[in-house]
Amino acid sequence: MNAKTLLHLSQRLDRMEESATIKMAQMARDLAAQGHEVISLSLGEPDFDTPDHIKEAAKKALDDGYTKYTPVPGLVELRKAIVEKFKRDNDLHFDLNQIVVSNGAKQSLANVFLALLDPGDEVVILSPYWVSYSEIVKIAEGVPVPVYAGIEQDYKVSPEQVEAAISGRTKALLFSSPCNPTGSVYTQDELEGIAEVVSRFSQIHIIADEIYEYINFTGRHASIGTIDSVRERTVTVNGFSKGFAMTGWRLGYMGAPLPIARACNKIQGQFTSGATAFGQKAAAHALQSDLGPTHAMRKAFLRRRDLMIEQLSRIPGLKVNKPMGAFYIFPDVSAYFGKSAGNYTIQNADDLCTYVRQEGHVAMVTGRAFGAPDCVRLSYAASEAQLMEAADRLARVLGRLG
Repeated sequence: MNAKTLLHLSQRLDRMEESATIKMAQMARDLAAQGHEVISLSLGEPDFDTPDHIKEAAKKALDDGYTKYTPVPGLVELRKAIVEKFKRDNDLHFDLNQIVVSNGAKQSLANVFLALLDPGDEVVILSPYWVSYSEIVKIAEGVPVPVYAGIEQDYKVSPEQVEAAISGRTKALLFSSPCNPTGSVYTQDELEGIAEVVSRFSQIHIIADEIYEYINFTGRHASIGTIDSVRERTVTVNGFSKGFAMTGWRLGYMGAPLPIARACNKIQGQFTSGATAFGQKAAAHALQSDLGPTHAMRKAFLRRRDLMIEQLSRIPGLKVNKPMGAFYIFPDVSAYFGKSAGNYTIQNADDLCTYVRQEGHVAMVTGRAFGAPDCVRLSYAASEAQLMEAADRLARVLGRLG
């Protein structure tokens, strides 16, 4: 007789949360499958297609035989294009061997924290933050230390808050600008204030996630890695998903101090090796060719942002700021807590998202997943007609709460 199989999954899974954005997107699909017309404002994915000239470059690369394994840190052609892009757009200066191309910016972040952290090391995370930041840190056996700024601070953490969060175990500081989920953009002066604090602690590295760089409405993107006091201790992460509408291509990259780049190369070599060959050829072409389609997408997002701010500001109880980048609105919804309609009582943002999804058929993501339990995230990466309809539905169902 065979003994029963006992399955003990790792304790690592108990420390992880499921991605709230992916979970909400699946719930929206499930509701749509039941015959409801659902407007999903949950995923951080441009609704534009990848520009034709990039797709054509990938097709040509396939025809040219780029179907084999690639070097772990990426094709030399792409890494050279990234070096030039960093210099051209960001005033960041890297050698070729400081660039590592990965299967999405998410893998770039995972590589960095697997390379940097020992068990118990702390990572200061400027909050609100992207859902996967804290979970990636946990996977690497680190301790996330979120530092929160609310809507009254435009969701931007001050240098004084950063300093108060630093301890003897702090190994890194992590943030995104433009920010997912808030759309807030740190100015050069604000970054210099944070850099001044970090520069006094020699053990701390900065990981700057700049994946939304090209969706910036300020007219100028600022990179913390340009500041002399932290230049040698900053890892800049970027990718192709947002600015080039290449989410499904899974291509991210970093520019890092050489020891970190070498460590990430070593780690990636044991997990996935190099990213897709023909995709890398197309990505190199994207960086070196006309950015007109990227700028056109940014203009469309700006129009949508203004539309959503106008519509949402008319809904009593929503506190809405003016995000200066990315494609998200992150309203404070705490005014609805304690209210009810029918069988629903709203105790928190999770309840509000459930209520709006089920009664208004609009999918949005609870702010709890981003370290901001009083807020919700709405993506305006959708058509203007969908956004208008979503705002009407929100006004209707939120108006029932009393």
